[in-house]
Amino acid sequence: MVNSFVENDDESEDSENSENDDDNDSSGDNEESEEDSYKLLSLGDSYTIGQSVCVTCRFPEQLKDSLINNIENSSIDLQIIAQTGWTTTNLINAIETNNPSSDFDLVTLLIGVNNQFQNKPFSIYEQEFPDLVSTAIERAKGDPDNVIVVSIPDYAYTSFGNGNTTISEEIDAYNDYAQNYCDLNGITYVYITDITREGLENPDLVASDNLHPSELAYSKFVERILPYAIEKIQ
Repeated sequence: MVNSFVENDDESEDSENSENDDDNDSSGDNEESEEDSYKLLSLGDSYTIGQSVCVTCRFPEQLKDSLINNIENSSIDLQIIAQTGWTTTNLINAIETNNPSSDFDLVTLLIGVNNQFQNKPFSIYEQEFPDLVSTAIERAKGDPDNVIVVSIPDYAYTSFGNGNTTISEEIDAYNDYAQNYCDLNGITYVYITDITREGLENPDLVASDNLHPSELAYSKFVERILPYAIEKIQ
């Protein structure tokens, strides 16, 4: 039985100067801008938890850092619910178990590769992907505009996948369904699959396990996700 992985990464405001607040209230020169705090929830599987890369290398962490760098006086509270091997069913169960709050400024969802890898009936994804999008919306203050769905990487373009065209065709089917659903329901969909399809030509895009994306690949994911994230979170 797979146990859920949940990580909270709070970046709290420093309070060491709080005792001087009363003295500085009337001093415009010493007044500091308040830090804007935002909450980010990332839901998924190995591609979200960052299998075989460092903690700060996975895409939610890189997205958090990029948001902080691009939004002045900001801090990001990141929560991740993801684990290697999870299908849509596993993720639904983990969200129910962990019951994250409903006040996230941004929610990302990347799920489905293990439905394909484990040869689950496609009908399961057709039923459960919309359920997960609805859950993401609920956690994102009930606002569909606060949700970003990320396409499934293609592991056929790794040493493990060895260029298997069947894998690519099946990944395409999952991604096509997700994109069509998002387009029909006004959900932002960010396509990153083509980045991973350079993995055989550029091994630097593949992690040391010869299967999952590398830090470099995740940085390229974030380059595409970031403009949408900034627009949504500000």
